[in-house]
Amino acid sequence: MPSVPEVVRASPNVIVLPDSGPLITLAYAGALDVLMKPLWPIKIVDMVLDEVTRNATPTSELIRLWVQEQNISILKTRTCDRYQEQEAQKKESLRKRNLGELAIQEAMHDLALKDPETMGVFLFEDHKIARTTFLVPSNCRKVSTRSWLLFLEGKGLIPSATDIERSAITRGRQFSNIRFPPDT
Repeated sequence: MPSVPEVVRASPNVIVLPDSGPLITLAYAGALDVLMKPLWPIKIVDMVLDEVTRNATPTSELIRLWVQEQNISILKTRTCDRYQEQEAQKKESLRKRNLGELAIQEAMHDLALKDPETMGVFLFEDHKIARTTFLVPSNCRKVSTRSWLLFLEGKGLIPSATDIERSAITRGRQFSNIRFPPDT
């Protein structure tokens, strides 16, 4: 394994919380393992995992297998519990839209209350999440997939962010051009 730069290794307690968009993009690129490059634990919110694996898609099985093979921790949420209860009852008004984002917000707020010394890095691609109306606790950060890849490249953990982006696009993923946080 290549050595990890001291800047990353010396970071405070950090966990990575990917939304569905980054998981799908990185699966298209064949690069899910870049989530693990900084050696920070990855935790996937149960509702996000459900969103990306519930239907057969070009990436659903890749993501499911990667989570299983890497023994990625799954964060349980009340949001997913309620969704599964309603699904089991075959409710006509079953809401599916934005549940992953709601569950991630729930997980981040739980992190802020239970472990305020740990930083949550929330990876996303959805433009709605970049808006200020998607609130995160002070110990969490919103980071777009592109910014994550550029961070990894800047730390010497991957050779090229552009190559991963190009690979995802070549294989059929049209993902967001958002870069958040923006350059200042």
